[in-house]
Order: sequence, then structure tokens, then C-alpha cells
Amino acid sequence: MSTARVNNLDMMAPPVVQTAQQRTLIVGVIFAAVSAIFAFISPDQFFHSYLIGYMLWLGATLGCLAVLMLQHVTGGVWGTVIRRPLEAGTRTLPLMAVLFIPVILGMHHLYGWLDPAVIANDKRLHDVTQSYLTHSGFIIRAVIYFIIWGWLVYSLNRASAEQDQAPTRDLPVLRKISAPGIILYAFTISFAVIDWVMSLNAPWISTIYALIFIVGQSLSALSLMVVVETILYRYKPTSLFLKPREVHDHGKLMLAFTMLWAYFSFSQLLITWAGNLPDEITWFTRRLNGGWQGVGLYLFLFHFAIPFLLLLSRPFKRNPRTLTALAAWMIFMRGVDLYWYIEPTWHPTFYLHFLDVVVPLGIGGLWLALFFRNLKSRPLLVLHDPKSQALLEPAHD
Repeated sequence: MSTARVNNLDMMAPPVVQTAQQRTLIVGVIFAAVSAIFAFISPDQFFHSYLIGYMLWLGATLGCLAVLMLQHVTGGVWGTVIRRPLEAGTRTLPLMAVLFIPVILGMHHLYGWLDPAVIANDKRLHDVTQSYLTHSGFIIRAVIYFIIWGWLVYSLNRASAEQDQAPTRDLPVLRKISAPGIILYAFTISFAVIDWVMSLNAPWISTIYALIFIVGQSLSALSLMVVVETILYRYKPTSLFLKPREVHDHGKLMLAFTMLWAYFSFSQLLITWAGNLPDEITWFTRRLNGGWQGVGLYLFLFHFAIPFLLLLSRPFKRNPRTLTALAAWMIFMRGVDLYWYIEPTWHPTFYLHFLDVVVPLGIGGLWLALFFRNLKSRPLLVLHDPKSQALLEPAHD
């Protein structure tokens, strides 16, 4: 394809994206309606399940932002083919900001540190709630997080859109935003995870806790990108520029983040267990007893061991169909991982409520509908990016 033919019409998303948007919206509305009904019938369980679903899909949004900034800083064709899907994922942030409102409304159903009776019986928790964990502080910090994330999303997407309008060899502004942006993302998501998830078990702490979530979010985003690119691969224009080499690169990145997730998770267990301090090991003793150890073993086998072995195979990583099946599975396992982190807070023995499935599906349907809407609003390749032109050369393999 010549450079002259690379225009908006050639590069726009195929009709299958519109179909996907409609279907995921229907799924999202139905499951969200069911979830809303049970918010009145069983509010405690609703908010417990809601936090799982919210963190799963917020992870997809912020994971897209992290991988996008990583691509701008490092370069590479691997990121060029998924740059626009990544940008579409980041632009779901306004939806996630709105969906954070139920978390605020349900704080008293989620966080024991808001209960005066609980605080009175725990001196350490009393000290924490006096200095950091306060109702107003929780909300103010959340606003700050979303403002920073929103600025990053807006700046990166605006600069990328400008690259469609006029020829340019490069946009240094994308790297200038992304370099400090990665640091801002790491700090803000670390504090957000402390506020929204780790404080469920206050005053328990872990210095590696946030890193596990950062890696998990990047893995969620990459898995989602593999699924989306395989859907688009059967249609133009994606069939013109997506080749086994890029699919292979995405598989290698999935392998890297899978290994990092396992390394950080095991390190957290090893360090806590070696310390053998009563205030620290209680988090693990809850999750390694009462049936929850079965979920932990399931995570070890199906979130790490089996995916790790499969991703070692070069032919497996270069085949879009096999890699997509694994990528879809990894998105499911990200939900299981969050379920294992969050649900045992309220249940000492294994407990699975149908809302733990329904609520994430409701949020996910709405998230995907907005994602596909964003995806069809811009060309699937940045029109005046030199890397985009290189992808369309016939010699590209």
C-alpha cells in the first residue's frame, strides 16, 4: 500500500467493531441491572463484589495507560500496531471515574477502619485512622489520583490525534509526557491500591503489594490487546499490517509480565513468612486456610505455571488463535487473583457468591462497549507516524 492511500477511510475500524460495541453494551446493561437490584437486597455482598469488578476493569484502563507510555518511551513496532487500541482503552477513564462513586457510597460496607468499635479495640488501627485513613482523606486522594490519570490520558491522546492531522517525523512531546508519566502512574496507583484494597485489612502492610497490582494491570492490558487484535486481524486494515512478528512480541511481553507477577507474589509470601510476625502473617494465614488455599493453588497453576510453559513455545506465541485463547484466559485469571485478594477479608472459609461473577461482567460489558466506541472513532494506525508507514511496506514480515 502506498503512503498516499493511507488515509482515514483506509485505516478506520471495520464494522465488526460496531457489532462488538452493541453486543457488549447489551451484556453490560443486563448484568448491571441485575447488580443494581441486589445492591438493595444484599448491600454488603454487592459492594464486596463491586470492588472486585471495579479493580479488574480499572486495571485494564490503567494497564493500557502504562503500556502506552512504555511504548512511547521505548519505541518499537510491537507497540505501533496496538497503539490505537491502547489509546481507546485509556479513554475509558471517565467511565471508571464515575463508577468509583459506588465505592465511596459503600465505604462503610467495605472498610472496617470506619467503624468506631473496631478502631477502639486496635491501637495500631487507631493510630492509622488518626494520621492517614480518614473518610475525607480517602476521597480527596482519590480525586487527586483521577486528576493525574486524566491529565496523562488527555495529553497523550491529544498529541496522538494531532499526529493524524499533519505530516511529522516525530512527536517528542509523547516521550516527554510518558517518561515522567510512568513515574506518576507508579506512585499514584501504589497509593490508590493502599487506600482501596490493602486498607481492607488495615493495619496490615506489604511493601511489594502495589507492584503486584502494577504488573497485573499491565498483563490485563496486554491480554486484552491480543484478543482485540485477533478479532481485527480477519478484516482490513489490520490484516494489512499485523504480522506474526508483532503477535510474537506481544506473547513475549505476556510471558515477561506473567513471570514478574509470579516473582513479586512469591517474594511477598517469602518475606512475610520468613519474618513470622503475627501482625503480618495473618493476611496469608487467612488465605492459605479454610478452603482459600485451593484458590491459591489454582492461581499458581493457571495464572503462572501453565501459561508460563505455553508462552515458552515460539510457535504458540506466533499463532494469533492460540495466543488469543490464553490471553482471554489470563483476563479471567486476573479476576480470580483479585477475588483471592479481596473476598477472604470478610469470609474465613471459602465463599463464592454469584455477584462475584455478575458484577464484574456488568462493569466489563460497559467498559468494553465504551472501548469499542473509542476504537472506531480514530484510524487504527497513526497516519503520519513513520513506524506506521513501515508496517505497510510489502517486505514487512
